Amino acid sequence: MKRIVVVGSGVMGRGIAYAAAIAGFVTTVTDNQSSALASAEAEINQLVESGIQRGKLSEQVGAYALANVAFTTSLNTAVMDADLIIEAVPEKPQLKQAVFQLLEKVAKSSCIFATNTSTMSPTEIASYGARPAKTIAMHFFNPVHKMRLIEIVRGLETSDETVESVKEVARRMGKETVVINEFPGFVTSRMSALVGNEAFFMLQEGLGTPEDIDKAIKLGLNYPMGPFELGDLVGLDTRLNNLRYLHEKLGEKYRPAPLLEQYVQAGRLGRKTGKGVYQYNEEEVTT
Repeated sequence: MKRIVVVGSGVMGRGIAYAAAIAGFVTTVTDNQSSALASAEAEINQLVESGIQRGKLSEQVGAYALANVAFTTSLNTAVMDADLIIEAVPEKPQLKQAVFQLLEKVAKSSCIFATNTSTMSPTEIASYGARPAKTIAMHFFNPVHKMRLIEIVRGLETSDETVESVKEVARRMGKETVVINEFPGFVTSRMSALVGNEAFFMLQEGLGTPEDIDKAIKLGLNYPMGPFELGDLVGLDTRLNNLRYLHEKLGEKYRPAPLLEQYVQAGRLGRKTGKGVYQYNEEEVTT
């Protein structure tokens, strides 16, 4: 496997593209917004430069990665020769359906389709195309360049060969993997969504400040980040989309907290907008 195409240049897409390029894959990032691509390119360049300065990357690896990552608004051109396409668009079923239906028309028959979903069914996503044996979920975690795990989720008809292929991609990226069978929310998202949503109910009820709730979870339960810190990093709109999907599929315990819905309606989406549960300065937004 040589060529990886990442569809979507948001927070997750650019992180996946960086990991793929550093691993030595010929990588293309495609998005329908040129401004988003420019931002992704700048961030990937910054990550490479920072990695070299901190001694995490050699100059040779960094230069090779930057030479082998490309950015384009032409999805059709990007995916024609892809061996693996990793979709990283927002968690909206209609959007994912439109993307995969288009991919099916232009990708070569041997290409593997992977979705970077944190909740959605790879079996359902496979139904949007005509290659269920070659469709799978690769759930990366944010920030991709720091998080070690990829949660690999096989659909009803995903082949063993496809599983082994994406495990090898993950290994080359320096990631650990778990392979699980499909169920809404998988392992990590079901747990994370419950914790994050409950934190919003606590805040809504006046149980404590965001700082104290985060501190209690970090020090009392040994979490590396508090639920509000994590929510702001991932994006509160992403968290809300995930909860709505899980609420639909798994029932009342995943009903989104009204306060979370209010934050999203107000445009308080987290680091990417400069304000979520917490407020961020410009430097914090871009790191």
